[in-house]
Amino acid sequence: MKKETRTILIVGAGVETIPGIRRAKEMGLYVVVSDMNPNSPGCAIADKSIVASTYDVLATVEAAKDFFKNERPIDGVISVATDVPVAVASVAAELGLVGIPVEAARIASNKVLMMQVLSDAGIPVPWYSVVNSAEDLKDIERQRCCDCVVKPVDSRGSRGVVMLSSLEECEFSYNYALQFSPSKQVMVEEYVEGPQISTESLLLKDVAYTPGFSDRNYKDFKRFSPHIIEDGGQQPSFLFDPDRQAVADLAVRAGRAIGVETGIIKGDMVLSAQGPKVIEIAPRLSGGWFCTDQIPLATGVDLIGAALRVALGETPSAQELTNNKTTAVAIRYFFPAPGKVVAINNLSEFDNTEWVHRIGFFVKVGDIVGEVSDHTGRSGYVITTGRTRQEAVSRADEVVKVVKVVTTAL
Repeated sequence: MKKETRTILIVGAGVETIPGIRRAKEMGLYVVVSDMNPNSPGCAIADKSIVASTYDVLATVEAAKDFFKNERPIDGVISVATDVPVAVASVAAELGLVGIPVEAARIASNKVLMMQVLSDAGIPVPWYSVVNSAEDLKDIERQRCCDCVVKPVDSRGSRGVVMLSSLEECEFSYNYALQFSPSKQVMVEEYVEGPQISTESLLLKDVAYTPGFSDRNYKDFKRFSPHIIEDGGQQPSFLFDPDRQAVADLAVRAGRAIGVETGIIKGDMVLSAQGPKVIEIAPRLSGGWFCTDQIPLATGVDLIGAALRVALGETPSAQELTNNKTTAVAIRYFFPAPGKVVAINNLSEFDNTEWVHRIGFFVKVGDIVGEVSDHTGRSGYVITTGRTRQEAVSRADEVVKVVKVVTTAL
């Protein structure tokens, strides 16, 4: 008797999910995607799509149950480059599939709760506090007298996140962060000086692997002030052991602390003068083409394939999760002047360029580009490779310099 093809549900069907869908199909899986938009890019290449908002946990669970009951069994559930850990964990719990605990996903989705859990577990984190009003924030700033970061407790993609440097900025900072919080909760935390690192680890029951380790680039920090905008990253990291190992180990400890025994942990880390600290931790595969492109390019590790296998109840081998190459990789973003997009020039100059791995744009001619206030304001990206870290970075910078998103003022 022919064995039934296993089915994977991928929550979210945006453009960055497409490599995950393709990898699942290469593995012989039947791929179902769920997304509020039936015309999302991933829907066109999946075997089946179901309509449900990725941010509506109940709707996603009900849609998955209906599909399971009326169409075919679901053997695993995952998200790729979509920030929906509660929805994924809830589907897994409802259908009896492998997944992280729902409580772990909820902890990671509330930044104050996350900080409390990590701090209680002895994980180093920045100083932080809940903020209940602009006056409350002023009192905190008077006491602290330092640069702080004000952010919504429960937002995504750096929305609502601003740097606070003076008492005069408190009212704006509080009200700005508040409007991006679905629960209308704001927090403030210490701005920690030091290199920032993105990590991505796969936790198994008794061991963990961290193939993802990239230096985050904030070269244009002042340009976007008071907003905090990352404009790229690069691998390999300039950090060496023991600092690198300390950062990776702390990310893994943080994942265990919030309750993840088996699964992906994405870390936003900083190496302070006192040692590494956790800025945020997320139990999901990352966006920014990190899990899908940058990690396999730099290390040879098929992290998407490994995560899919874990979601199906399998255990990847140490060999699968160990770096086997050392290609340098860089990503940089396009930030054109605000206005109406009238052209994207010189793109053809990099046609068939071996070291340009991927280039793409989130805008097209006729679109309106505003002031950049969060990561959704990036207009495009380029991923380059090189023999050295500096070569990869220089190549990415060259593409951003030559290729121009041309705008006219409104």
